[in-house]
Amino acid sequence: MRRLTAETRLHPAELILPVFVREGIREPQPIVSMPGVVQHTLDSLKGAVNEAAEAGIGGIMLFGVPETRDAVGSGATDADGILNVATRAAVGEAGDALVVQTDLCLDEFTDHGHCGVLDAAGRVDNDATLERYRDMALAQADAGSQILGLSGMMDGQVAAVRDALDGEGFTDTAVLAYAAKYASGFYGPFREAVDSQLQGDRRSYQQDPANRREGLREARLDLDEGADILMVKPAMSYLDVLSDVAGISDIPVWAYQVSGEYSMLEAAAANGWIDRDRAVLETLTSIRRAGADAVLTYWAVEVARWLR
Repeated sequence: MRRLTAETRLHPAELILPVFVREGIREPQPIVSMPGVVQHTLDSLKGAVNEAAEAGIGGIMLFGVPETRDAVGSGATDADGILNVATRAAVGEAGDALVVQTDLCLDEFTDHGHCGVLDAAGRVDNDATLERYRDMALAQADAGSQILGLSGMMDGQVAAVRDALDGEGFTDTAVLAYAAKYASGFYGPFREAVDSQLQGDRRSYQQDPANRREGLREARLDLDEGADILMVKPAMSYLDVLSDVAGISDIPVWAYQVSGEYSMLEAAAANGWIDRDRAVLETLTSIRRAGADAVLTYWAVEVARWLR
């Protein structure tokens, strides 16, 4: 009877796996703060892509971890940079079994760890950053990425990237706008995953956790600029914002169950304080119930196998 009357269901195709690929390593490196998650080599990435395809999930989101960084994130636009090389490898391995997506942000590639280039005063220069994003978009699309995840939260980023893509003939490359991305305390393990060089914080361009209406306003701006998909991030602490955005959007709305959300459940389960599998399914169901059409989660492959 419960199964018959359930209002919300999970399906493998609604799950997307974030994947980290690190330059200069010979074997996968465990991420200490994210049990069960690794930084992949290019070779192990291929195995991860095949596992994801076999599990029937919807796609993977690639993050690159370069060996060297500079002030403008040059590696992000280098055709031989780790993220673009990994994208070509993943696309070649996945075929049409998975949607290969890429993170379009400078934070992994800059020596200061911010999501954009800095001005003389050390502040993020929004408009100069948009020029870098345009170049990144073309490099990633050329490498075969099917969806570009604009996670930097720069004003005007969707319009700038859409214009660049269309101008070079990449009209079929979709734009995933991180429309409501909050300056959250739940990103800590991710910083280890990408070897972040960040000093300080990102509160000047990410949203205040106290503001609900602002999330909706940002989503409307991205809709007007031509986004194909909207993202709310993090997921679990912002289900109200997710519900608001889903209520006004006529395009797909996704949510990112971020590293801190993953790690705190894994830590509680390791201590025997919660039923791990039940809690994982409950959190994903709550995100879908709030309005997410798809969820980025580090449990994507594991949960997909449960569902099948």
